[in-house]
Amino acid sequence: MQGEIQPILWESGRLSLLDQTRLPREEVVVESSDYREVIASIQEMRVRGAPAIGVTGAYAMVLAAREVAEGGDGGFLSRLREAAEEIKAARPTAINLAWAVERLLGVAEGESEPSMACETLLEEAKKIQRRDVEANRQIGRHGASLLRGRQGVLTHCNTGALATAGYGTALGVIRAAWEQGERFDVFHTETRPFLQGARLTAWELVKLGIPATMVVDSAAGLILRQGAVGCVVVGADRIAANGDTANKIGTYGLAVLARENGAPFYVAAPTSTVDLGVASGDEIPIEERDAAEVSELGGVRTAAEGIGIRNPAFDVTPNEYVDAIITEVGVIRPPYVENLRAAVTRGQGEG
Repeated sequence: MQGEIQPILWESGRLSLLDQTRLPREEVVVESSDYREVIASIQEMRVRGAPAIGVTGAYAMVLAAREVAEGGDGGFLSRLREAAEEIKAARPTAINLAWAVERLLGVAEGESEPSMACETLLEEAKKIQRRDVEANRQIGRHGASLLRGRQGVLTHCNTGALATAGYGTALGVIRAAWEQGERFDVFHTETRPFLQGARLTAWELVKLGIPATMVVDSAAGLILRQGAVGCVVVGADRIAANGDTANKIGTYGLAVLARENGAPFYVAAPTSTVDLGVASGDEIPIEERDAAEVSELGGVRTAAEGIGIRNPAFDVTPNEYVDAIITEVGVIRPPYVENLRAAVTRGQGEG
């Protein structure tokens, strides 16, 4: 395997993000010292992927705390809470963002002095970043066993290092299996309309030296029916307490196609992606994004003027289509209500 991809870097009081909207044409790093700039980067998908958004949100909290503390006019916690709400609202579906922001807010509430709170928040953000990479490697090790003997594996969207603090979730499972010597055909979708698969997953797989084949989203059913794919492994932006899973739009359709064609469907995500406060996927908010992402390609209008457009960024896969959820504490299988709760408890204890 080649060099590690580092999409998020904190250095000299600034947050550096590899701008994913510019890939694969060019590798551009965006630097921010203002939490509002970080919010914009999240909203405009310079950084994306639930774990990566969570880590980025943690550093946004650090920048917000520093700004409030430097203001020196009192009300540190109340103003930090206001900033926290702004950060959490950047993208509502991915629970990792709210999880990280609330975690740092809790740390700040435990400090009596703003200056000390800023130092403690930075250490906590760094800890979340380190822990995410460790968790992803553990997810890879646990999930690799599920890919042994598979003829082919299909993944959707981008779930590699770019979507996390490093290594990746679903793509990390594929990577781990390859590192263990397994060899199988790798397929991935282009992932309309933002083309995370075509632009990002393809870029990562080439960087890693793993041969892979990209297909248009609507070709997934064909290659499953032809028997080219032995299983499907995807990531998640939020997992409800019952195992219903919100992920990039098109995931639900893949799960149904996988079941119809006898291919196991696996979800790979850290326990921080599990939201025990949401009973089922019906309660997960689904982000609707700008219609221009669908009507245009590279800034060129491709849809007829005047046509109505919906652009939901995510869909929800019911738990009955999910054969297993791969986490850093192990492979979780039904019954999900009991087993996910136990996994989250264990994951929080290790984190």
